[in-house]
Amino acid sequence: MNDWINNKLLPPIMKFVNTKAITALKNGMLVSLPFIMVGSIFLLLSAFPLPAVATFMDNTGLTPYWTQAYNASFGILAVFAVVGIAYNWVKDDGFEPLPAGMTALVSFFLIMRPTTAVMNAAGKTVVSATQAPTMLTGFIDRTWLGGQGMIAAIIIGLLTGWIYSWFIKHHITIKLPEQVPPAVAESFVALIPAFVIITGWLIVYMLFDATAHTTMTQWIYQTIQTPLQGLTDSFGGVLIISLLIPFFWFFGVHGAVIVSGIMTPILTANSLQNAAIFKAHGVVTAANGGHVFVQSLLDQFGTVTGSGMTIGLVFFMAFMAKSAQMKSIGRLSFLPGLFNINEPVLFGVPIVMNPLLIIPFMFMPAISMGSTYWLIKLGVIPYFTGVQVPWTTPPILSGLLVGGWKMMIWQAVVLVLSFFVYLPFAHKQDQILYGQEQAALDSEAHTKEAEAAATTEHATD
Repeated sequence: MNDWINNKLLPPIMKFVNTKAITALKNGMLVSLPFIMVGSIFLLLSAFPLPAVATFMDNTGLTPYWTQAYNASFGILAVFAVVGIAYNWVKDDGFEPLPAGMTALVSFFLIMRPTTAVMNAAGKTVVSATQAPTMLTGFIDRTWLGGQGMIAAIIIGLLTGWIYSWFIKHHITIKLPEQVPPAVAESFVALIPAFVIITGWLIVYMLFDATAHTTMTQWIYQTIQTPLQGLTDSFGGVLIISLLIPFFWFFGVHGAVIVSGIMTPILTANSLQNAAIFKAHGVVTAANGGHVFVQSLLDQFGTVTGSGMTIGLVFFMAFMAKSAQMKSIGRLSFLPGLFNINEPVLFGVPIVMNPLLIIPFMFMPAISMGSTYWLIKLGVIPYFTGVQVPWTTPPILSGLLVGGWKMMIWQAVVLVLSFFVYLPFAHKQDQILYGQEQAALDSEAHTKEAEAAATTEHATD
């Protein structure tokens, strides 16, 4: 089985993960990470979960300023995605990437138009959704700059990056003399591919407008993105993702990188919608369209303290293990584990290629994410607010930030549970290693005794 997985299953998976498209997608989405974190802070400030603090913010007039900062960062992640994806595609091909990113941005704006109703302060409709496309000319609708435009941004970024690189590779550009300053020369290099790409997306916009009376962005959201979000936002989707990450890690392949490269856009879109709901209503529920499976469910209940949620194993090793190997690795890994880094455990115990520890390693995240999914569905703990924190944020604190005090308490319960899930398997692994260490010590002592006896006999002779 090991031979089949390493020689048959993993090579095509790794080939797919390392394709130019997935690499550009993964690296392009990373561009938005700092703005997600910054925007999350202002989201918390603008809709603070403590009523007393929220009232203070409203009374002092600070809330609109927090909202402004949120809208300019977290609220436009699709913009960062479309630029970052095209940029990284062309950068990986070895060409000047910034013009490609700007071309993708222009294309993204080109295929959309206002579709959202405009309301006044009293909640009365000033411009209806049907009137918006014709009455709000010259405006950019923020609705499509966040989660709802994410899949369209990905498609435009990938296609723009690919076409732009094709033109450069085939030298279909304007080449200026070497005496021309590089900045000027690069702008002319981008002229032909940018013109062709933008014209192409304009034709796409015209076709959708003439045939479907909609935009490509709306069509993608309704026919592709919404079903994808629905599939991931299910108990089956939660279980599959929770099992895949440790499954890949068992064979020494970075499961979190593989899965996140594919799932991050969808989970980010779910998170953005929850953030918008939280911003508008102060609470996220099923009734107002909240999603259960967002990035925080994976980060805070699937890979918290590292893939496989190994903090329970680390605690056992640091404070209860008898074998020197597990004890030393446990003590070295305890502090990194609190910041969600567990590579020392994965390769030091090891968990990689260890059939004994694969059982808790795979099923602990499934237990954690699956139970959290149902507790949210049943209303025992709240929906995630859409706030995202750096992946190195320690547990308990991260639970508080992404879901409030109930989420924090549940995260603490799950971390304690991880100790009991790992306990019987960790105890058996410790026994095996301790036995090996004792056998090695006995062998070493026997060898020394034999050497001492031989030395004594030689001296007597």
